[in-house]
Amino acid sequence: MTIKDTFALSWRNISGNKLRTGITVAIIAFGIMALIGIITSIEAASHSLTTSFSTMGANSFSIRFKERNVRIGGGRQRSNAKLSKSALKERKSNMGKVITYDEARAFKERYPFPAKVGIALNGPRGVVVNNERKKTNPDITLLGGDENYVELNGYEIAYGRNFTPTEIESGRSICLLGSGVAQKLYPGNPEKALDKVVNVDHVPHRVIGVLAEKSSSAFFNTSKIVITSYNDIRRLYANQNSSFNIGIMVNDIKMMDAAIGEAKGTFRPVRKLDVKEEDNFYIDKSDSIAESLITNLGFLEKGTIGIAFITLIGAAIGLMNIMLVAVNERTKEIGLVKALGGTRRDIRIQFLGESILISLIGAVVGILLGILLGNAVALLVKTGVVIPWGWVIAGIFVCSIVGLLAGLYPAHKASKLDPIVALRYE
Repeated sequence: MTIKDTFALSWRNISGNKLRTGITVAIIAFGIMALIGIITSIEAASHSLTTSFSTMGANSFSIRFKERNVRIGGGRQRSNAKLSKSALKERKSNMGKVITYDEARAFKERYPFPAKVGIALNGPRGVVVNNERKKTNPDITLLGGDENYVELNGYEIAYGRNFTPTEIESGRSICLLGSGVAQKLYPGNPEKALDKVVNVDHVPHRVIGVLAEKSSSAFFNTSKIVITSYNDIRRLYANQNSSFNIGIMVNDIKMMDAAIGEAKGTFRPVRKLDVKEEDNFYIDKSDSIAESLITNLGFLEKGTIGIAFITLIGAAIGLMNIMLVAVNERTKEIGLVKALGGTRRDIRIQFLGESILISLIGAVVGILLGILLGNAVALLVKTGVVIPWGWVIAGIFVCSIVGLLAGLYPAHKASKLDPIVALRYE
């Protein structure tokens, strides 16, 4: 028998047992679909997270009163376990101390490094902005900043102008509209928003500028924002116990480490920290935040690989059982092939071919479903089409090995059958 004839016979036997083949293919496809689908989703989410936390440039960092909640695993608990009870008590006593207006102003005035410093205060989320004719959905974020906020956060002004220091100090009811807000209120011509009065969370504000379009992600829509001064936020939401954030942009990225060290040295006295006390504030760099998030997504990736591995082991056992049943069912056929001149090698190739083909069909189905599933998530997080080619190739390779291992014993058993005994088998 030629190799072509052997594989043709294998394919005929596979297609002749559709139910049994389908069940095995489904088991293999499920494991591969879970692997490829979640890996694709993780790559899409990683890209979106990187976009979300790269609003500041590579030469910028910020000072916050607490660490961003970016941990998926239990890394913080493990690191805390290494601290003494006194150190833990000290750390807890420092937690929750928000950065006040006076502290933020004092840092901006005292920071000696050649860099731009901006002060920001977050307002409420989910507010409505309206003019006399149209209004937005309740999904707008209100932000308070100073004259450096726009540049420090990577925005550009498309129309109008920025805040002046005098306007920041006075806390006037003026604002900059995000491109999405301006387009909603003044469709087709967002420039019309300039010098108009709009209601931001039911409070009239005069529009002095419209921001240019900026890349967004599923985690933060940069166009659905309204920026006013931080003093305006303080005046309107006096009862809101929010912490100020401080942004710093250095002129040269090579000076980042020196700028961070100088920032810590300047802010510690402002926070009235003793020499022996730990910092009760955190330095955030946009690239380190994104890196931390992506690292934590690796835990999910490892878990997915484990699930896929267990599923493929189960599929290999099921495939081996099916091939053993096939040997018993086709004993006469094996005897006839041997009687007509078929060798043990031909029988082994036939059964190994069937096993590998079934496994590869499962791999192809699983890969296609996984890519579709993963890219559905990619659409939700607003990234492009993602195809993890490395994992696609790995999936095909692993399924080929699974099919080979599952078919070895049945193929060996079939090839050792005595043709005379096999022909008399009932």
